[in-house]
Amino acid sequence: MLLHLAAWPEVEDYLKRSTGIIIPIGSTEQHGPTGLIGTDAITAEAIGAAAGDKTGALVGPTISVGMALHHLGFTGSISLRPTTLIAYIHDYVLSLARAGFTRFFFVNGHGGNVATANAAFAEITAEAAGGIGAMPSNRPEIRCKLVNWWDFAPVKALSRDLYGNAEGMHATASEVSVTQYLYRDHIKPVPAAGMSPRIAPVSHFFGAADYRRRFPDGRIGSDPTLSRPEHGERIHAAAATAVADAYQTFVGET
Repeated sequence: MLLHLAAWPEVEDYLKRSTGIIIPIGSTEQHGPTGLIGTDAITAEAIGAAAGDKTGALVGPTISVGMALHHLGFTGSISLRPTTLIAYIHDYVLSLARAGFTRFFFVNGHGGNVATANAAFAEITAEAAGGIGAMPSNRPEIRCKLVNWWDFAPVKALSRDLYGNAEGMHATASEVSVTQYLYRDHIKPVPAAGMSPRIAPVSHFFGAADYRRRFPDGRIGSDPTLSRPEHGERIHAAAATAVADAYQTFVGET
């Protein structure tokens, strides 16, 4: 059940049987010449919703703009500052905690969100406990967890089998395949001249301008010309199953 398609009495009924919620979080940023700018939000949302269907979990609205300052050298990318994203997650979680939710399971589609999300979780945990130096409380403990959908072993194995070392780190063949499966009408053609080099380089970078200089077409280590919608269907299914299993483990922990 999607929170934004529910009525408030339905949410109250849900809380009688579970206090867990799945929250997709992604980004709005460039994904190379053939990747959709919304890739990270699109994949997190679709995989989170599918995991919700498998588990009966409520799924919250997607956080679709993340911490992507290093992509701002590419037209169309949008970023929040880390402090803004921390405040966003803080208010999102504590709004729901007030209603009785206690287990917040974030399905992440963007690696740049990880450090900021974990900082937000630390702030939330401290505040929910009454702040530093507070006495122990009998209130239900709030727990937050973030998982990257591509990090589960079955997903990694499938991506490795399909793409080998051409999977890459950004604008990956697997994430582009998932968006091709979900949005077949928006598959972007490979540039007539192809991509050069076929597998993009891998390197460190310093900020948005340096990123654009080192990776002029936006890719890092990847060859998304290998992406196919039929691959995306398999990857989506594997990720949804893995996320569903991880969510059930998380909400069942004592």
